[in-house]
Amino acid sequence: MKKILIILLCLFTLIQISMVHADNESKGSNMNNKKLEKAIFAGGCFWCMQHPFDELMGVVSTVVGYTGGHKLNPTYEEVCSGKTGHAEAIEIQYDPSLITYSELLDVFWRNINPTTLNKQFSDVGTQYRTTIFYHNEEQKRIAEASKDALEKLDKYDKPIVTEITPASTFYKAEEYHQKYYEKNSVRYKLYKYGSGRDQYLEKTWEADSE
Repeated sequence: MKKILIILLCLFTLIQISMVHADNESKGSNMNNKKLEKAIFAGGCFWCMQHPFDELMGVVSTVVGYTGGHKLNPTYEEVCSGKTGHAEAIEIQYDPSLITYSELLDVFWRNINPTTLNKQFSDVGTQYRTTIFYHNEEQKRIAEASKDALEKLDKYDKPIVTEITPASTFYKAEEYHQKYYEKNSVRYKLYKYGSGRDQYLEKTWEADSE
């Protein structure tokens, strides 16, 4: 009788272990099967574009880099020359079940001046143009609708010149540029304020925050 009880106890333990293992596999499978999407925006200096998106629930990761040009594997110095055709940009990986592409666009608009051509605040050149790089027709449609809606707000006294173009190869920037606002917080804050970005955004959107 004692042997039978021991055998039954062992079987019960094995069943429990098997159930836990199966449950963990199921959870892991669900995480792996979760469909993530990408968005790419250019909004001038990419140091200033990473922080706003990193704070959003549903954003899985962000990377700053270069895109939209013709030079393969460009360096920061090459892009800064304005001869590569690339723009400083941010690539966002997000969970569309937690945050929508439209919501990402709202954050994008609120962190740029969309009325200046090849210029963002103190930075001048095609590498600092504002652009929405869409990955598919749905993103294109949403981006165009978002731009139209912004124009109808009459928030700007000049036309919106932000481009909406197909996404191309995105090149990750050098590691010291990633999360610059964390690695060099003092210099980041001084630059953002000194460039005029902080003041412009506060003035442009102050009525919405009241």
